[in-house]
Amino acid sequence: MEFFHHAESWVLVSFILFLALLAYLKVPAMLGKSLDDRSAKIAKELDDARKLREEAAALLAEYKAKGAAAEKEAAGILASAKADAAAYMTEQSKKLEDTLTRRTAQAEQKIAQAEAAAIKDVRQAAAELAIAAATSVLRDTSTGKTGEALIAQSIVAVKSRLN
Repeated sequence: MEFFHHAESWVLVSFILFLALLAYLKVPAMLGKSLDDRSAKIAKELDDARKLREEAAALLAEYKAKGAAAEKEAAGILASAKADAAAYMTEQSKKLEDTLTRRTAQAEQKIAQAEAAAIKDVRQAAAELAIAAATSVLRDTSTGKTGEALIAQSIVAVKSRLN
């Protein structure tokens, strides 16, 4: 048997025995089971990742909806605040206008009263001055009882007419 004299022959025999030993120890089945387990684990991880992705997408859609609702509510609040501010501004403008009108009327009334008082004071001063001047003139020109009676009558008449 010359077949066993070659090194390649022994390598072939040892390889066949090695394969037989692997088959006897059920290594291919263990490898298949290990690969199946790994495949199942990967499939489970992929399924979990898909579920997580779906949950994340649902959460994202929910937060986008909440964000849109919050923006809409903020726009409504802003519009309401602008309307309230405009109404308040109009009301305050009207109040200011009313106050200015009332104060202007009061000022005009005070001016008219002061003017009337000044006119009265000027007339009174003029009357007193006229009486004093008339008294002085009449005293100098008229003498005696008749003159005195005339002066007294004139003073009373001038006072009653000027006041």
